[in-house]
Amino acid sequence: MKLHKLVSILFLSAFALSVHAQQSESQLRRKKEAIQREIEQLQKNLSKTANGKKLTIQQINGINAQIRLRQEKIGTINSEIKNLDNQISQNTNTVHTLQGQLGDLKKEYAAMIRFAQRNRNAYDKMMFVFAAKDFNQAYKRIKYLQQFSQYRKKQAGYIETTQKDLNGKIQVLDKTLREKSNLLKEQEREREKLGKDKNEQSAVLGKLSKQEKQFQQDIAQRRKQQKQLDVAIAAAIRRAVEAARKKAEEEARLAAAREAAAAKAAADKARAENRPVPTAPAAATAKSKTSSEALTATPENAKLSAGFENNRGRLPWPCASGTITERFGVHMVDKASINNEGVYITMAQGGAVRAVFDGKVTTVFNQYGRYIVLISHGEYFTVYANLKSVSVSVNDKVETKQTIGVIGNTGDDAILSFQIRRVSTPLNPEAWISK
Repeated sequence: MKLHKLVSILFLSAFALSVHAQQSESQLRRKKEAIQREIEQLQKNLSKTANGKKLTIQQINGINAQIRLRQEKIGTINSEIKNLDNQISQNTNTVHTLQGQLGDLKKEYAAMIRFAQRNRNAYDKMMFVFAAKDFNQAYKRIKYLQQFSQYRKKQAGYIETTQKDLNGKIQVLDKTLREKSNLLKEQEREREKLGKDKNEQSAVLGKLSKQEKQFQQDIAQRRKQQKQLDVAIAAAIRRAVEAARKKAEEEARLAAAREAAAAKAAADKARAENRPVPTAPAAATAKSKTSSEALTATPENAKLSAGFENNRGRLPWPCASGTITERFGVHMVDKASINNEGVYITMAQGGAVRAVFDGKVTTVFNQYGRYIVLISHGEYFTVYANLKSVSVSVNDKVETKQTIGVIGNTGDDAILSFQIRRVSTPLNPEAWISK
């Protein structure tokens, strides 16, 4: 019985570990599939611009992003292989343990069979019972023979169950070994593709050296446009702050007027009733609000601001599918540095752009034939630039994942510039949107 309990505990432990491993394996598989979709989308966009004679910053960023994604996919495959190695080790140990337990059970059963063979006829059993000293001992011997027979049947059942468990674990082990073999082949294919991507990167950089002058002009143009965009965004945010401050000051003025009117009414009533006139409260000194205080002065805006902040790391993407091809902050492209106050997301061409949180549209403007939309979320702002068309207007209230416009449908036009700001301070969007 103890042996059977030990086998059951071992099997249940192995089953629990297997369930956990399957969950982890499922998560890794979904991540790998998501990465592959991003790679395929990038390849589609790159294939439409690769034939052009002029090399663009976005082409270089796209190739670099493709290499990064390929490396991330290989890393995910490595994690899958590591998980399978753990499963193989656990299942191998379980198989060895079950084989040992099965051997012990068979030895015990063989000993019982030999004993039964020696006492196989009814005469021997009767003599064993009648040889008892008294009735109690005879009764115990009868019970012993009955229990022995029952235990032998149970032991046969334990052997059968353990054999089934062993066969099942061997099948799982074989399946896991095949999965590992397939993953190793997939890993090798991805390494070959990574090598091709790096060769393409080298070819592009070689092409870049021939177009150095033109490329530097493109970067200068990009910086100029980016600066104009940042200036326009900053101005729009200042206007939003000023409007919020004026609204808060107006509400404070009206509240003070209501208090003064109430104090005057109380004084007039006291005079009419020949009572002492109460001293009017000193007028509150108007205190200038900070930008954050002005933007969160109303309960609605304060709730929006708190909700936005509480969803840090969980905000939805501003598009249904896409890949970040240029990250936040200062980075180098060839020999030139570029400062991006948001991220560039290469999208499915002609795809919808959507709000990442509830808010209010504060600004919509056109720059170089493309639209820019600003949405306020209390003291936070999100910026969506490079839209081909928009479906919202100033002062519109929007909900999370509501479509606000459409991205372009050719080449670099299918790239969304997305920013998050706390008042005027740019924040890294990758820290705010979901992984």
